[in-house]
Formats: sequence, structure tokens, C-alpha cells
Amino acid sequence: MKVLSHLDQATQSQVLDLIEAARSHDGIPPLADHVLLHLRHGGDRADTHIIQTVSINSPDDTIVGYAHLDTTDEVEGPSAELVIHPDYRHRGYGKALLERVKELAGKRLRLWSHGDLPGAQNLAIHNGFHRVRTVIQMQRPLNDDIPLPNPATTIRSFLLDIDNDEWLKLNNRIFAGHPEQGRWTNNDLAIRTHEAWFDDRGFLLAIDQSKIIGFCWTKIHGGHTHSHGESNDHHDHEPIGEIYIMGIDPSYSGRGIGKDIALAGLHHLRYQGLNSVLLYVDETNSSAINLYTSIGFTESGRDVLYRTV
Repeated sequence: MKVLSHLDQATQSQVLDLIEAARSHDGIPPLADHVLLHLRHGGDRADTHIIQTVSINSPDDTIVGYAHLDTTDEVEGPSAELVIHPDYRHRGYGKALLERVKELAGKRLRLWSHGDLPGAQNLAIHNGFHRVRTVIQMQRPLNDDIPLPNPATTIRSFLLDIDNDEWLKLNNRIFAGHPEQGRWTNNDLAIRTHEAWFDDRGFLLAIDQSKIIGFCWTKIHGGHTHSHGESNDHHDHEPIGEIYIMGIDPSYSGRGIGKDIALAGLHHLRYQGLNSVLLYVDETNSSAINLYTSIGFTESGRDVLYRTV
């Protein structure tokens, strides 16, 4: 088993072939969109790649499994995704690959499963993981008609170091009880605002008499705007927009503020030259799903999150 920080062209090609074989067999992409985008360009500098190989009547090893490990999230902990070639499943390769990931990540690990397949369920549960969330992925094109927000809704960009405390209080009130979003601190916010992708112009706030009453925080995956750390490297793959976090003050629900701020987010992403946008929403959040459906989003997949602790 190999642990790599970057994929050479030959390895990249074999991993992509493996992923395509799994997608064709299962009917679902086995990895998240942003991971696939990075893989097509050799990987991201923050990636760790774990390659499972076997020798089969050839001097060269055959890649039968792949895992992607991201250890950069200091708040939520390391996350991993893995895939085994359909022809080599039920032989213990998945368990061995997951054990290696756990060794690299430590005790606190998140494991994403795309499509909620039975094999992934069994692998996770029998290796000490428990299911914590089911998330619906939704997508929408940006090159068709996008209605304008109601001009009566005041919308402006987030002001870093000025709006922090008020925004955190609102976020934590909106997401009280949420397993990941409801207990943010200034450090949680600072970690994200110091990321290379952060753009305060895409962090939109709805305002009522100087009070923050809602927000739509967008981000961009890939493309010429997506650099990392102090590196001058830039990806040349197709960028994708995301509604990263969105929320409305509960006391303002039912007034159309959510729709207005979401539409403002879509317009911002389109102005960046993007062709599509995605978002993730918990399957239990029916009001948010109804809102996103009303502005043109459709379900594109389901992801299940497992945790070790």
C-alpha cells in the first residue's frame, strides 16, 4: 500500500479508471465532485492519497483501491473517502485500506459514503464507525434565468472583524443542536476566513435596521481563483460554485428573506463566470429543501457521513 502526496500521470490515470469502473458498476460517483476535480489534475497539495495495489500476473502492480484523506479541517477533523474496484470487492481490500486511513488520520475521523450503498454501510459499521448524517446534494445551472431578489431586502457583504461576533451569535442560534454548525467560535470562523478560497464579496448578509437577519456564504471550488496557501499554483479545471452556509433569523422566517439572500448568492456566483452551483442540505431540513427547489435546484445525490467518535 502506498501513501502519496501527489499522483504522477500513470497513477492518476489508473485511479481515474478505477473510479470510473466503480461509477459504472454502482451508478453513483464514489468520490465528491471537488475530489474528482483535483484528481484529474494530479491532486491538490493538501491531499493524501492511499493506493491499494496487488500483483496479478504482471511485473506492475494493479491498483484495486484508492482512498482520499483530507486532514486540513482543524474544526471538524480529518475526512476520508475510499473506493474499491468492483472486480476486487469482498476480498478484504476495503477493510485493509480503511485501517491504513485510520492509522494516518488518528482516532477522530469522518468517513463519507456517496449513494448510501449497502457495501459502504457494512464496511463502516463493521469497522467502528456510526452513521451521523444523511446529506442531499443539490445542483443548479447558472446560465439560465435567475430571478432578482426583492429590492426591499437590504443585502451587503460581510465585513471581516466588524461582523464577526454578531454573525457568530446568529449562526449559533440558527443551528443550535446541529452536530457541526451550532457551536462555532471566533477561531472556527477565523480558520475559514483565512482559507485561500475565502472571498468576503461572496459572504452575503441580509440586514434589517443594521441588524444581521440572514446570510448566504458562497465559495468556489477550482478554477483560476482557487490557489492554496502561499503557493502560486492555480488549477485550470472547471470551477464550481457552492452555497456553503445559509441561514435566516428564525424571527424573520416566512418573509421571503431566505429566497432573496439565496438569489443574491446565485447572482454573485454567476458574476464570477461560473456555470453551475451546488449545495448540501440535511435530508431532515424540509423547509430548506423546499426553498432550494423553488429557485431551481434539483437533487443530484445523497451522501452519508460516518464518524469513529
